[in-house]
Amino acid sequence: MKVISGNLKGREILGYKIDGTRPTMDRVKESIFGMLEGNVSNSIVLDLFAGSGNYGIEAISLNAKLVYFNDINKECIRVIKKNIEKFKIDNKCILYNLDYLKCLKLLKEKSLSFDLIFLDPPYKLHVLKNILNFIDQNSLLNINGFVVVELQDEDLEEEYLSLRKIKERKYGDKKVYIYKNIGGICEIK
Repeated sequence: MKVISGNLKGREILGYKIDGTRPTMDRVKESIFGMLEGNVSNSIVLDLFAGSGNYGIEAISLNAKLVYFNDINKECIRVIKKNIEKFKIDNKCILYNLDYLKCLKLLKEKSLSFDLIFLDPPYKLHVLKNILNFIDQNSLLNINGFVVVELQDEDLEEEYLSLRKIKERKYGDKKVYIYKNIGGICEIK
């Protein structure tokens, strides 16, 4: 895995073979960041199921202001810390080692909101609907912010109140959806 763009471009990201993770391939990551069309610079980012930190590090390379990394796996946290050290980006990183729901509740309690949220949970969990509803109902995503969802066999809606799916791509057996917070409540069609 490498950083594919920005000021860290070409640098190797540690953590390709962490047990229990499924790293996003570089070509998929490149496509995702291309779909975000320059909306990463100066953003506040949440990488909820961070794994090696691949998405968050890419965001920092593209000048994200701050990235919150979370993973329940202690090995992932160890690897993310190594990557943060290696890239000398500790001033742009906050790290949590929590269950995803505890992390979301903590972020809500701190009244935090984000411009960009990455959701790439283990496919077997089937928690994306609940997470998208929680994000929307608790104002964790700023208006005009984006949620990038990586999924396999889970069915998701086109809209979740103020979150509207704006892009969808298929890569083999996995799919990527991008939702945008359009503010207010979407019209029912």
